[in-house]
Amino acid sequence: AIVHQYNTAPIDISVEKLVSYGRTPYHTMGLSPNVKKDAEKVNWAMEITKVVEFANEKVDSLSGGQRQRVWIAMALAQKTPYLLLDEPTTYLDIRYQLELLRLLKEINQKYKITIIMVLHDINQAIQYSDHIIGMKQGQIIVEGKAKDIMNQEVIKKIYGIDLQTTII
Repeated sequence: AIVHQYNTAPIDISVEKLVSYGRTPYHTMGLSPNVKKDAEKVNWAMEITKVVEFANEKVDSLSGGQRQRVWIAMALAQKTPYLLLDEPTTYLDIRYQLELLRLLKEINQKYKITIIMVLHDINQAIQYSDHIIGMKQGQIIVEGKAKDIMNQEVIKKIYGIDLQTTII
């Protein structure tokens, strides 16, 4: 399942309805969907992303961080072993960035879902990733565990700047 950087939904759609669209791949034209199974998966996804309390709210009325969790819930409702995220923290204030990254780490560890995400904030990538691939102009520059690969030389190769690095 994938969550893009920019997501739009009709202004009057509820959180629960949007999350339920994650079940669409399991619906066969001409056959009735498994309503009970769909509801279980939708509720599970809303619970783990902590959006159950907003189930009847309009997606458009939520904050950016809450909205992003709803989109992730929709992707998780597919019950996929892989979650692809394109810059999931873009346009979020620092509180929601950290909240979202902690939630993703929890989902990865607790539910064994592989999460592949694009992050441009190198500090977030280092803190919340098990494995990093550093790229420049479509080419892989470095790959491995953050603590093993992120240093001044790599920063220079990727970003073209001299920047001292400190491990805290």
